[in-house]
Amino acid sequence: MTADPNAATQGFPSPRPAEPRPSPARYLVPALVAAAVAVALGVYGKVHDPAGTAFNLAGFSSTGAVKSWMATVAVFFAVVQFFSALMMYGRLPGPSWSGVLHRWSGRVAFLVAVPVAVHCLYALGYQTYEARVFWHSLLGCFFFGVFSAKMLLLRSERLPNWLLPIVGGLVFTALTIIWLTSALWFFRTFGVTT
Repeated sequence: MTADPNAATQGFPSPRPAEPRPSPARYLVPALVAAAVAVALGVYGKVHDPAGTAFNLAGFSSTGAVKSWMATVAVFFAVVQFFSALMMYGRLPGPSWSGVLHRWSGRVAFLVAVPVAVHCLYALGYQTYEARVFWHSLLGCFFFGVFSAKMLLLRSERLPNWLLPIVGGLVFTALTIIWLTSALWFFRTFGVTT
């Protein structure tokens, strides 16, 4: 009996070369960058002599009010990003443009959060004199570190399906706790004023 030369085309799959497994460095580099960003911000905030104020905007009664409202805007867009991510992953029904909404809401949230962080680091520094302030300082540095890792991971191919939602969840959780320990505290202590 002779082998049929057309056997591979008669319903038998042809062997495909195995895809190479991603190198652990692909995840290690974003993790190291995240750690470096977080530590660098923390060190700068700790060794820098706080200036007391970095900016104020016309129409606001204080720097605290400016920061609290800007942080609230950032959290609002982070919530939009959270729900648009659920739409992108098919967990919620949503429009075909939910991916665009996700990207732009994230960009706006980040751009609004940057001046708040600059003010915190430059004007106040990394402080630990009470639990609320300690967690705010720690998670502020963590937020920018994990955000950096997320941006690097977005450029990677063949990521595990669970990785970006976990890292995005860390970004969202950190920003939420930062808001709770700053803007919400400010509004409860000084009132919802501008």
